[in-house]
Amino acid sequence: MSADLLNNNYVYWMDAKNGKNSDIVISSRVRLARNLNKLPFPHLLSPEKGDQFIKTFKEAWRQSSNQDLQKMTLLTFNQLSNLDRQILMEKHLISPDHAKNSTAYSGVLVNDEGSLAIMINEEDHLRIQCFLPGLQLSESLARAQQIDDALEEQLSLAFDERRGYLTACPTNTGTGMRASVMIHLPAFVISGQLNYLFQNISQLGMTVRGLYGEGTEVIGNLFQISNQITLGQTEEDIRGKLASITEQIVEQERMMRRKLEADMKYQLEDKVGRAYGILTNARVITSNEAMNLLSDVRLGVDLGIIKDISTFALNELIVAIRPAHLQRKAGTEMEAFERDIKRAGVIKEKLIKQMQD
Repeated sequence: MSADLLNNNYVYWMDAKNGKNSDIVISSRVRLARNLNKLPFPHLLSPEKGDQFIKTFKEAWRQSSNQDLQKMTLLTFNQLSNLDRQILMEKHLISPDHAKNSTAYSGVLVNDEGSLAIMINEEDHLRIQCFLPGLQLSESLARAQQIDDALEEQLSLAFDERRGYLTACPTNTGTGMRASVMIHLPAFVISGQLNYLFQNISQLGMTVRGLYGEGTEVIGNLFQISNQITLGQTEEDIRGKLASITEQIVEQERMMRRKLEADMKYQLEDKVGRAYGILTNARVITSNEAMNLLSDVRLGVDLGIIKDISTFALNELIVAIRPAHLQRKAGTEMEAFERDIKRAGVIKEKLIKQMQD
């Protein structure tokens, strides 16, 4: 399993046909932060305490009768190269900070398709995650809760009757839940309405981040929207609020796209056509330029301007053109300019094959 996950581009959240509103919402994720009683948080773990944790966790995992847990594979980071960890990060299975770890008591428990993953000793001892395509927050929460319940049968978790689940960062205390959607909003950007949207989202207790979460840049008109507050709310409260806000954003994005089609038909078609032309002819292309042009092509696909490219192929390219995936495909380490050459070839091959098929 680990070989497939590390050597292929595929992750289940790419399967747009299986998700609701997947023309705009790329994926949904629910993450539950949990810690074990009487053990220091990960940033304070000594090697001895770290070994104690991983042994306790392995025993709980193996004794659980939960079928999803039984089908998952444990990858400890001392087993993985830096490139392997970067590949997991580029697939959104672990965070950028987590990818920097290389200890025997840090790692990830993950299933074959990458829809379920537990980050081990990132900021918290356990971060249980479910990723699904499109807008599927209810389904993501239900699956994450099942894993949480199964582990809680085997482990003594840090929990306070008044405060809820105790976490390394106070902003996660309470439910320990972060729900997020990755969403494509080119019409908001073209229409100049993005700052207005961000202000409204912030007032509703949500936050907007870049492609790989906190501290990462926004590229390709792709945004992560997630809850800011976990204390004093139930998991269902958080899920319902984010789902409602996301559905409103989706409707507004669709309305603005229709307006752009009516008011800027030729400019829009020109923008999409130029993007496709560059992507299928470029010999050298940076990651940021590629993501921005792929955003234009994605908009063209959604509006029917381009007919023969699948949303799945565009989702796959989000991952396939990242540095670690390019180097794995090439079978060698590459400097930035070499990656730019390889990236152009990967994109051209994928898009032309789509049109031919």
